[in-house]
Order: sequence, then structure tokens, then C-alpha cells
Amino acid sequence: MEVTVEHLGDVQFEIKARQHSIICDQPAENFGHDEGMTPPELLLASLGSCAAFYAAQYLRKHKLSTEGTRVRITADKVKDPARIDHFQIEVESPVELGKQHRDGVESAVHHCLIHNTLLHPPQIAIEIREKVLTS
Repeated sequence: MEVTVEHLGDVQFEIKARQHSIICDQPAENFGHDEGMTPPELLLASLGSCAAFYAAQYLRKHKLSTEGTRVRITADKVKDPARIDHFQIEVESPVELGKQHRDGVESAVHHCLIHNTLLHPPQIAIEIREKVLTS
């Protein structure tokens, strides 16, 4: 997997993956133009869309309606160190579920790649490269 992020000016960045592109920005109070989600919102979006994918897969597998499946993610900003914590995933099923299917949807969401990445922190390496300008 690969994503590239390019600075567009001010506090805006263009994020590209394969043939897709989105803008990341900040709200006006953070000197942005509010033309895209912030990095923390993108993280919540990633977790939410992954959870929704797994929930819908479970419903589809059990021949239950998936239209209208909805996921809401909330989290808090905390300090020392600055980070996002206390994630809450709420899955709204478009159909009434019995205990077996509620448990099944919850189990499916626990298999989400992003959910598991957050539960088992990855190794992150940082490398700084300088562009060498030739004259």
C-alpha cells in the first residue's frame, strides 16, 4: 500500500492513493480554508469506513439488508502525549437484529484492519530526505 501527501500551500495537502485524490485541510480557526477533513478526522473516517465495510459484509453474508448501514465514530483529543483516545464505534443496522446477529456484526467489526492496527500499534519508521537541487 502507498499513499503520497503533497503540500498545496497554507495548511492544505493533497492525498493520493492509486487514481484517487482528496484534500486535507484545517478549519479557519487553525488558519485553514476548511476545504477538507483534518488528519484526525481522516483517521476516524478510516476506522469508520473499515468498520462499516465489515458490518455490511456480515449482513450481506447472512442475507440481511445492508442499505442504510451507518457507522458513527467519536473520539477525544487527549494530552501527554497529544493523541486521539477513547474511540467509540456505533454501528446502526438498517434491520432489526437478534442477539446472534448483533454479536455477529460486533465480531465482524473486530476483524477490521484499521481497528486491529490501532489495537496493536504498528512499527513506524521516519526517514527524512532532502531534495538536492542541481544548478
